[in-house]
Amino acid sequence: MKHRISAFFIAAGAALMLFSLPAFAVDLHQGAYVSGTDTYAYGHNSIPSMPVAGAPQDTDWNRWAMLHDGSVYRLYAFRSGSRDTFYQFGFNAQTGAYEFGYQSIPVLQITSVPKSASTNTFSMLHDGDTYRLYLQDKADPSLLHQFGFNPGSATYEYGHNSIAALRVTGMPADTDWNRWAMLHDGTDYRFYAFKRDSRSQFYQAAYNTSQQQYVFGYQSIPKLTLTGFPQGVSTGSFAMLHDRGDYRVYFND
Repeated sequence: MKHRISAFFIAAGAALMLFSLPAFAVDLHQGAYVSGTDTYAYGHNSIPSMPVAGAPQDTDWNRWAMLHDGSVYRLYAFRSGSRDTFYQFGFNAQTGAYEFGYQSIPVLQITSVPKSASTNTFSMLHDGDTYRLYLQDKADPSLLHQFGFNPGSATYEYGHNSIAALRVTGMPADTDWNRWAMLHDGTDYRFYAFKRDSRSQFYQAAYNTSQQQYVFGYQSIPKLTLTGFPQGVSTGSFAMLHDRGDYRVYFND
C-alpha cells in the first residue's frame, strides 16, 4: 500500500503549492545509531542537515513525525490549529531536500479522532503493511490511540487494521511524555521518549505481543544517548525511523 492518488493530481497539486510557497521553511538535523553502543551520533551514516522545501505557511513544526516505508523517507506535520489535517513531504535524493507532496498525497486527514485523544504531539511508522499514526490520551499519555491508513478512503481511520488503544508500561518516573517518537524496524514496534529536562538522554520500549502493550526495555537498550549534535539544535521535539538499514533520529530548528 502506498500513499498514492492519481499521478496527475499529485504532480499538479504539488507543483502548484511548491510554486506559491517559500522554497525552504526549516532544516532537519539527522543522526543514527552506532552499532554496538548505546548512542546516536550526529551525522553517523547520515546527511547531517537537510532542508524542507515548499512547506505551507500554516505548517505547525511543533507537531511533526517521520517514517520510512521501504522506498521513501517521509515527513509529516499538522496544519496549524487543526486536529485532523496534516501535510506530507517526501525526500527527493536529487535535490537533497524533503519536498511537500513529493511522491505523496500532499494533504491527509484523520477520521474519528476520539475526544480523549490529544493532537498536541503525534508519531507515525510503517510496518511493511500499514501506515500507522499514534496520538496520546489527554488524561494518560502512556495510552496511545492508533490509526491506520485506509487506501479506500485515503484517510487515517481510528482502529483501521489496528488495535485501537495501546498501553506503554514500565517507563521511568522522569519520562518526558511530551517528547516521544515511534518506529518499526522490520521486527519490532518501538517507542521512545526523552528523559525529563535532558537534551541528550532518552528511553526505549518495544511492543510485547504476548502482553499486547509496549514495555520499557523489552528487546531494547533501555537508555540511549545523543552525541555530537550541535548546541543550537532544538530537542523540544524529535522524530525517529528505521530505513531497513539504520535507526535514525531527527530534530528540526
